[in-house]
Amino acid sequence: MRLGIDLGGTKIEGAVLDPTGAIVARERIPTERERGYGHIVERVALLVEKLAPLAPGIREVGIGTPGSVSRRDGTLKNSNTTCLNGRPLHADLESRLGLRVRLENDANCFALAEALAGSGRGHDVVFGVILGTGVGGGIVLHGSLWPGPQHVAGEWGHHALDPEGPPCYCGQRGCVETFLSGPALESAYRDALALTFAPRGADDAAGGAGAGNDTPSAIAIAARAAAGDPVARRVLDDYLARFGRALANVIAILDPSVIVLGGGLSNLDELYDRGRDAVARCVFNDELTTPIVKHTLGDSAGVVGAALLAAEHG
Repeated sequence: MRLGIDLGGTKIEGAVLDPTGAIVARERIPTERERGYGHIVERVALLVEKLAPLAPGIREVGIGTPGSVSRRDGTLKNSNTTCLNGRPLHADLESRLGLRVRLENDANCFALAEALAGSGRGHDVVFGVILGTGVGGGIVLHGSLWPGPQHVAGEWGHHALDPEGPPCYCGQRGCVETFLSGPALESAYRDALALTFAPRGADDAAGGAGAGNDTPSAIAIAARAAAGDPVARRVLDDYLARFGRALANVIAILDPSVIVLGGGLSNLDELYDRGRDAVARCVFNDELTTPIVKHTLGDSAGVVGAALLAAEHG
């Protein structure tokens, strides 16, 4: 039996896997991150203590979280749950739980789960992609994670598409994440609407189609594009072009056997046809043979990958 925890910014999910990898128990609780670091540690402990009796004999728990452990001092770095950054999360969880803890980046957990039990199964080199609130990635080589010596392998969301582009929370400008995340697509649509309706004056803008203050979700923007909204179509075309360039860069460096897309934006159907065509136009080759496929495990991938960490570690 294996126990995994997916520590997210809004929820913490735990799951117990049986020896075949099937989920036999699953629980979710709110993270309540506004209450701070110590409270989050206690929330994780609460969930582990609730699920541990269903996995008798476990000595190790896998935990996925945004960010990763610094090899310099063992604290957490690069987490968008910022109260975790600079804190000894790994050591504090081991002390609190009385178990060995394998702490890993959540995108790496996604990639591991899809490589071993999802859409990447049977492929030697799997590049797992997260397209959601942020943009992340993980690399699995022959069934094992490759985090890299600095624990940043697969972080394609922070290579620059445009050094003069939007500022990124990482301190750079024009990172992939500033163009391809869900909030980035929504912001691009909102800005395009403002430019489209601005010349009409305040009264016309307020009444213009799509000119309201409520920005639709990325999926809704794609639906508007499919329905003929010219602003949505233009914004989505730009998004797909940048998607093509960004993934072509990954392929030129890594040349993975398969790319598996996850996160909320992986549900954009156009990524798998027009998006793939955009990759093919940019790739450094005379053809594109890399499969670009949708995840199989859905929102279970993160917690399944976390549970598999203990087995992979062993």
